[in-house]
Amino acid sequence: MVRKSLRTIGNSYGLIIPKLYLEEMGINPVLHDVDIEVKDKVLIVKKLEKEK
Repeated sequence: MVRKSLRTIGNSYGLIIPKLYLEEMGINPVLHDVDIEVKDKVLIVKKLEKEK
């Protein structure tokens, strides 16, 4: 587990996801979008199957 801080981006917040995690999920930030949701107070990030 890696502890990360949130960054302010306008009226929102951003989270930097380590490259290793993206690689484990098969996500290339240039080719893929992600779907995010919250379930039981847990943030879930999923790769969208359709490439950009």
